Amino acid sequence: MVVGDFPIDLDTIVIGSGPGGYVAAIHAAELGQKVAVVEKEDTLGGICLNVGCIPSKAIIQVSHNYRTSLDNEDQGIKANVDLDFGKVQAFKQSVVKRMTNGVAYLFKKNKIDVLRGTAYIKDEHNIRVMNDDHAQTYTFKNLIIATGSHPIEIPGFKFGGRVIDSTGALALDKLPKKLVLIGGGYIGCELASAYANFGTEVTIIEGTDRILRNYDKELTAPVLKNFKNKGIKVVTNAMAKSANDKGDSVDVTYEVNGKAETINADYVLVSVGRKPNTQNIGLEQVGIKTDKRGLIPVDAAGKTAVDHIYAIGDIVAGPALAHKASYEGKIAAEAIAGQPSVVDYHAIPAVCYVDPEVASTGLTPEEAKEQGLDVKTAKFPFTANGRAVSMKATEGFARLVFLKDTGVLVGAQIVGADASNMIAELTLAIESGNTVDDLALTIHPHPSLSEILMDAADVGLGMPTNI
Repeated sequence: MVVGDFPIDLDTIVIGSGPGGYVAAIHAAELGQKVAVVEKEDTLGGICLNVGCIPSKAIIQVSHNYRTSLDNEDQGIKANVDLDFGKVQAFKQSVVKRMTNGVAYLFKKNKIDVLRGTAYIKDEHNIRVMNDDHAQTYTFKNLIIATGSHPIEIPGFKFGGRVIDSTGALALDKLPKKLVLIGGGYIGCELASAYANFGTEVTIIEGTDRILRNYDKELTAPVLKNFKNKGIKVVTNAMAKSANDKGDSVDVTYEVNGKAETINADYVLVSVGRKPNTQNIGLEQVGIKTDKRGLIPVDAAGKTAVDHIYAIGDIVAGPALAHKASYEGKIAAEAIAGQPSVVDYHAIPAVCYVDPEVASTGLTPEEAKEQGLDVKTAKFPFTANGRAVSMKATEGFARLVFLKDTGVLVGAQIVGADASNMIAELTLAIESGNTVDDLALTIHPHPSLSEILMDAADVGLGMPTNI
């Protein structure tokens, strides 16, 4: 592309190439728009593909494989297993490279230009892209902002050295013997579970009365049991105070019931949430304001206060989930193309990849009641499923939430093996307005974990077959 100090015209510019940005760009190109994506990093895919969702799941899977290999004597498998953490990291990076290369290929296929540098909005139709070599102005008809978010840094725990964020936790060159995590949300708990699988001594320090607060206590009970079995120590109602980096280790001081405690570890991982990347991108130049959390208000099509400027993903309201960002990216691209597309958050699945996995979609029983809905619930345990028994994965259950008078499904939760895949069927059922009866009458393959959903529906109808 020609570089110079003059505007270059484009139909649609997307700022950011994460799950929201790259999907928006591809969909916009498919709809006939001339698209360019601004990306300041060397690789495409954003946080998720490079240092988030994808690499973390690669490490989680390897840790699960390792843990399972140590505990199979009852199945007739006895082996001496060695862990090469360097190769674990190499495998993780191979997965990342394959996925980011895939995005690059799709951009090339759809004739999407990549503008390397940091974007700054000059006015309602121009952005400035700056990098070490030059700055260039681009004129756009439409703009999609998909700048994502970054980890929150807390007082006393400045990132650097032995104080790391989730990105640092995924890039360790050696397996830590001891690891302290500040924050018991889904990111912290996933990494705690993975490192404990590898044999690391893990302590979670959580400021509230329990971990994984996005899920109710019934759902998290099997997770806490698994944590205990792995030796993970969970300290709740604890306030993290400071970290003393000693070079080869770190002392972490926290306070519980007014008493200070100090624990030594190889690293301390701070995972207390993320902030939207909406600062210093020029929003004020076009009159776009953010709320007190730094989020950009948008309408149902993702449109901001400026008609032809859209925002998606972690910088708008709702759960900070990659698949939500991708969904919003498609909607924004379609709205720009003149289609009557709007978001419908009827059921957004959310998954925590701990052992066992936890997944939820639609409404919880409590949320349904808060909305004035008269609902019932139905549960079926993994322990009564033949496939789960053969997998040695009997912890957990599936729970359906449905309207008492019509049986229409409004929510579902699963804690157990492969919950991340099973929740998709229930999301589709809710989006389609299916009833408990519809689910019960859908033939599921035998033996499979998916039968748990059918059996839960039978329970909801008052005619349980396998329990």
